[in-house]
Amino acid sequence: MEELLARINALLRRASNSSSQVICYGTVCINPDSQQTTLSGQLLELTEFEYKILEYLMRRYNKVISKSELSDYLYPHNEDRNSNVLEVIMGRLRKKLDPDGQLKPIETVRGRDDRFNLQ
Repeated sequence: MEELLARINALLRRASNSSSQVICYGTVCINPDSQQTTLSGQLLELTEFEYKILEYLMRRYNKVISKSELSDYLYPHNEDRNSNVLEVIMGRLRKKLDPDGQLKPIETVRGRDDRFNLQ
């Protein structure tokens, strides 16, 4: 019963986030239909997981997202939930979004995990 509820919740989360509208914050834009990301108008190559994380964070702009919440979204069927993998993906995504280290679009809120916060 627990697994069934988890799967239903995951499906509901995905269904409620299925807007096809382009989402932009600052110089970062994502297109959910094409799953393309642009940074300052240039196409940004992201892996599937990098894109999913970015979309999840952008749809919850300025909200602190815990690693367990992000892990539940990425691995809805209790698949490989190694938190180290998630940290590596987040590190790569941070570098791609901010190669110079100036903007810090994904910030770590001390003691409370991560949030997308680009002005």
